[in-house]
Amino acid sequence: MLLRVAFFILMAVGLLGFGTVAWISTRPPAPAAAATAQAPVTRTVLVAARSVTAGSLLKPEDLAAKQFPVSASGLTDTNGDTPDIRRSLVGAMVRRSLAQGDLVHNSDVMRPGDHGFLAAVLAPGMRAVTIAVDDTSGSAGLIWPGDRVDVILTENISGQNLMPGHSVAAETVLSNARVIAIDQQLIQGAVSAPDKLAKTVTLEVTGDQAERVSVAVRLGRLSLAVRSAESSKVAAKPSSPMKTTWAVDVSPALGDTAPPPTADVVRVYQGGGEVREFRP
Repeated sequence: MLLRVAFFILMAVGLLGFGTVAWISTRPPAPAAAATAQAPVTRTVLVAARSVTAGSLLKPEDLAAKQFPVSASGLTDTNGDTPDIRRSLVGAMVRRSLAQGDLVHNSDVMRPGDHGFLAAVLAPGMRAVTIAVDDTSGSAGLIWPGDRVDVILTENISGQNLMPGHSVAAETVLSNARVIAIDQQLIQGAVSAPDKLAKTVTLEVTGDQAERVSVAVRLGRLSLAVRSAESSKVAAKPSSPMKTTWAVDVSPALGDTAPPPTADVVRVYQGGGEVREFRP
């Protein structure tokens, strides 16, 4: 009797164990802890690629893209990374100094299309003067707001008894001038289309320099020469005499001296129209 009861108990325990194993095997595995954790949602925003001081005009190389979690603080009023937004920020004035990696908020910049932009960009006592350029005189679209340039006047000179070597002259009428706007940036707040080269450049100058540019425009053709970053830090000397480069300085073939004479020839005229030449 006891053996029969023990047998039934063992059978019951075996069936229970078998059923438990079968039930566990039919259940899906529990997800791993790493898989259950969702990846954070991020947003690409623009940051300062390098240190930018207050009052500077943003250049393309001043901007960089960086990923931030959407939940991160400080993302309000920031700009996403799109070609249109980058173009709209190029030439914008920085209101406060930015360190490398700082978020670029809309409140940190003043765009060229904003009210009062030109007055805010100009240094005290300075003026804004605009000159026309083409794809050559404007450095083929390689000049950006914030660059420093020299303005070179090239003129054709005419007059009686003027030697060829002095028929064309060039001189620097403006040195180390800051570019504050390119073409329609000042109005539309965006750079020209990539396939459209700038037609005007606006420079920051003094009152006297503005008058010089106005006269130079009537004298000849103006072109711009971009200065290096190091040389831009050196202030120009307005009182220093300007050097004029003449055509003969570029091409000695236009020298003012007459070509060397040929060897002397002695001609003897004889009767009957006969002419004899003797060379020493």
